[in-house]
Amino acid sequence: MTLPTLHHVHCPDAAGGHRMAWWQWGEDQAPHLVVCAHGLSRQGRDFDVLARALLARAQRQGHALRVVCPDVVGRGESDWLKDPMAYQFPTYVADMLTMLAALQQQAPIGTLDWVGTSMGGLIGIMLAGAPDLPLPAPVHRLLLNDVGPAVEWSALERIGEYLGKAGRFDNVETAAAAMRVISSGFGPHTDEEWLALSRPMLRALPEGGYRLHYDPAIAVPYAGMTRESAADSEAVLWQLYDAVKAETLVLRGAESDLLQPATVQAMAGRGPHARALEFAGVGHAPTLVADDQVRAVLEFLLPVAAAAR
Repeated sequence: MTLPTLHHVHCPDAAGGHRMAWWQWGEDQAPHLVVCAHGLSRQGRDFDVLARALLARAQRQGHALRVVCPDVVGRGESDWLKDPMAYQFPTYVADMLTMLAALQQQAPIGTLDWVGTSMGGLIGIMLAGAPDLPLPAPVHRLLLNDVGPAVEWSALERIGEYLGKAGRFDNVETAAAAMRVISSGFGPHTDEEWLALSRPMLRALPEGGYRLHYDPAIAVPYAGMTRESAADSEAVLWQLYDAVKAETLVLRGAESDLLQPATVQAMAGRGPHARALEFAGVGHAPTLVADDQVRAVLEFLLPVAAAAR
């Protein structure tokens, strides 16, 4: 399969509910499910390259696999929320539980793995570290892409400078160039790779031109964050991380301003005792497009040695 199929599920909220979308690759009935969750202002098609690589390896191993890449609400093909203040983690976690319940109805989930970039990784920590959540299966492997319980305040400020502020673009190339400037931490990409990452980020306007795919209002609760509230959140995230039972791998861009080496070291020494890999020439966050980054994910989720046993 070269393209994913688009699915939706209705998620309850205080304003009457909303639809959340996900992109699904692979075998609908496969008991092994890998969920790939994107960063704050991104969307599920970020993982096209990784999903194809996972399916190719699974096929070589004779292994049935589903790969699901949600568009977190307010992004991509998901609805925009009526209440901007609902763009916060309790909503995102509840929506993921609703999606997982729908996927469980589609076919029972035997193994659940989670790949999360930045925001998507924090959602993964919350799901894997809260024992009372109604998961259809416990998180088996947790991959955290350039994120951990401690997030640098200066990086949050940097993200806040552009979040929700993009306007109209005349064409795809202009939009891609603008996104490349604010996404320099993603590391080197060919023009072809960058266009592939950029096209799903755009929506055509009736009057011509393009806008970014996400609701600008996702910036509303983000703008209300303070150092104090960020510190409170960090304390909660460490508690959740310490409760994670899943095998955990942390990927870090060597030039990341969001995930510091000291945080990675702390994550290796507590909770699930995460292993870590670092990529040179990359900041926040690795896009999981480069061969070495893809290979790291494949070896973690679908190790050759395990398939041979």
